[in-house]
Amino acid sequence: MLQTTVEMEKAAMILKLLGDKTRLTMVKILDKHDCCVCEFVEIFKVSQPSISQHLRKLRDVGLVEEERKGQWIFYSINKDNDYYPFVQQILDQLPSQDQKLKELEERGTRIICC
Repeated sequence: MLQTTVEMEKAAMILKLLGDKTRLTMVKILDKHDCCVCEFVEIFKVSQPSISQHLRKLRDVGLVEEERKGQWIFYSINKDNDYYPFVQQILDQLPSQDQKLKELEERGTRIICC
């Protein structure tokens, strides 16, 4: 595997972004699953504007990308981002968050906006 280094300033910026538990959890989920804002609202029990703000910060550095499907926007991790290999090393140390999506499925709210 090609090992690339990240500049100290950029690493600090990424770590600061991921220092927020909500954003860190979002990125861990998005590493394996595309999600809609409404799903994150259900998972974190916070307002849609709050979730959108977290996603905007991640999108602004290119870690997250969005795809419109009809009237809904789905988010995914941008594995082509220069920082992704650095972020992936962090994510690999974290426990799976798949149970959060499984709980949504069980409640019938996995993709409530679609």
